Amino acid sequence: MKKTLYFSIGLVSLVLGLMIALQFRTVGQVDSAVPSDRAQLLTNQLKEIEKETVTLLIEANDLENKLTRAEKGQNEASEAVLEELQKVRQIAGFTQLKGSGVEVYIAPVQRAGQHNENNWYVVSDEDLLLRVVNELRAAGAEALSINGQRIISTSEIRLAGSFIDVNLTRISPPYTIMAIGAPDQLESSLLIKGGLVDGIRDWEVTVTKQEELLLPAYKNSVKLEYAKPLKEEK
Repeated sequence: MKKTLYFSIGLVSLVLGLMIALQFRTVGQVDSAVPSDRAQLLTNQLKEIEKETVTLLIEANDLENKLTRAEKGQNEASEAVLEELQKVRQIAGFTQLKGSGVEVYIAPVQRAGQHNENNWYVVSDEDLLLRVVNELRAAGAEALSINGQRIISTSEIRLAGSFIDVNLTRISPPYTIMAIGAPDQLESSLLIKGGLVDGIRDWEVTVTKQEELLLPAYKNSVKLEYAKPLKEEK
């Protein structure tokens, strides 16, 4: 009885041992198989991610280069526009200018035997504009001013009583006209024999060449009521 019992227990133990060993072996095989497959899967995924990352980096670098070129082009365009605008402002008279040229001093001469200030000759707007300013412009003057008033394309020089208005500002004699340009050319245009100064008898006119003149900017606003910019046709 005891032998049978011991045999049964031993047999059960053997079967249980075999079953446990088989179970461990099966689990070991499953455990060893799963990490291997998963590692391969993760490796493949990692390679795909690396490829995508490289592609994205290349695209990002390309976009950055395009953006840099675009910003550079935009900056260059902006600088070109600002430079052109500055040139236009200079030509239009809205900025101070300095350069060599001539200074023309004009003062009325008192008539003989007359001492009353009201009897002094006044340089008229026609004399200032047509005979002096236009002469200097024709000689190549790039910028002009009269008694500190910058002369631009819309400047008004007109007689107002016993005074002259320049840019709606009253000025009185003596008159100083400054012109920037080639000094020798500007001077000779006024002092040429039979020219403007040679024909003046009642005015004191002095023309002096200057190495550097400083002309003020036009201070008033310019308003166009009727003129409109023309749109270019495509």
